[in-house]
Amino acid sequence: MSGNNPSAVITVRPNITNAFSGTPTSFGNIVVTDDALTVGPDAKSEVIGNAQGIWVSTGKNFPILSVYMDFGFTQGEFNGSSISVFSRNPIAQKERQLAVVGGRGKFEMAKGVANLKTIFVNFTSGDAIVEYHVTVIHY
Repeated sequence: MSGNNPSAVITVRPNITNAFSGTPTSFGNIVVTDDALTVGPDAKSEVIGNAQGIWVSTGKNFPILSVYMDFGFTQGEFNGSSISVFSRNPIAQKERQLAVVGGRGKFEMAKGVANLKTIFVNFTSGDAIVEYHVTVIHY
């Protein structure tokens, strides 16, 4: 979210003051993302797609997001396919789980879970590296 070319931007800020005011996780903020989907957490990792979506800061007293993300693959075996996540994300927890609610292409009718582990986070700037391990059942 920081730097000259951020991959996530705050598109709506509420007109209130709360526990996280002035941060990207401030209650009511809406953020649009277009992050690189990489094989690993290193900046030099192979890019295999993008993670595009929206998150809304829905926690008044704790940093909790309601997340819709579409993980679209642009390389390899799953090129042209995607996995969709729609879930509550308690981002202050180092490890957490989100619901996989669908997909397209090779992931048609997918359901499952995404287990998340925070590798790095800066709550002031909103910058983060999060590792996703996704398990899906699809037809």
